[in-house]
Amino acid sequence: MKHPLVAIVGPTASGKSALALRVAAAFSGEIVNCDALQLYRGFDIGTAKTPAGARRGIPHHLLDVLDPQMSFSAGDYARAAREVIAGISARGRLPVVVGGSGFYLRGLLEGLPALPTRDESLRARLSAREQRRPGALHRLLRRLEPGAAARIHRHDIQKVMRALEVRLLTRAALPAQSTAIPFDGFRMLLMGLAPERGLLTEAIAVRTRQMFQGGFIEEVRGLLEQGLSGEEKPFESLGYKQALAHLRGQMSREQAIEATETATRQYAKRQLTWFRRDTRTVWLAGFGSEAAVAEAALERVRKFLTE
Repeated sequence: MKHPLVAIVGPTASGKSALALRVAAAFSGEIVNCDALQLYRGFDIGTAKTPAGARRGIPHHLLDVLDPQMSFSAGDYARAAREVIAGISARGRLPVVVGGSGFYLRGLLEGLPALPTRDESLRARLSAREQRRPGALHRLLRRLEPGAAARIHRHDIQKVMRALEVRLLTRAALPAQSTAIPFDGFRMLLMGLAPERGLLTEAIAVRTRQMFQGGFIEEVRGLLEQGLSGEEKPFESLGYKQALAHLRGQMSREQAIEATETATRQYAKRQLTWFRRDTRTVWLAGFGSEAAVAEAALERVRKFLTE
């Protein structure tokens, strides 16, 4: 028999963490983070990480496990998450995977083709090229790997850079997904949150303001005072990039807020596009924090566990 596994996905600010807590509390679950930035210690406010005091005593895994200087690929995540999930199931508890990093979730569930490790020297050259001519990396990828370029948004620099890195290191076409090894021994319920677009836009605006009013700039300043340079990977993410620009005098506080809000809306749209490709997803119309949505999700999980 296969072990049950629940995954909760959706765009940023849709209430995934709140719903995960409800599901885990109701069904003796443990939460497994699937947000690439929440892996890093010290990056809390900008990633909307659930504070320790709000976790209701429910075990959370793969939170605060990396120093900012460390790199962690989707393959690294898949290996770590598979081990954690196997341990949760062995204890007779329900693994509840939650997060908005679609590529990490795909690596966990479907596996990833064997790929070369990161080459920091090559990445530095690619990054410099992109800074000199924004959009240059996507144009290069389009020339070398048209299929990969069509799947990756030109603004998603990290994915564009990784695809180019693999292509240049192997001097061959990117390996097919069919060479990957899926996660075996589990049956899955995949639930997606899909709030109405206007309400999601409003929620993103509110959360962005709350971040900046709740000590976000101070968090970033504190990270720099600890000796970080601002060039570490987490600083490339939404909000942190803008907060860093503000602290360096490159934009005002209000400009940083507006830029963060705009970038977050664009990211949420890309997340929904990504997750909607998976036909297995059971969509819930609303926010995970809404009582009606939570009740519908709990009923879905209840039926799933008795199948």
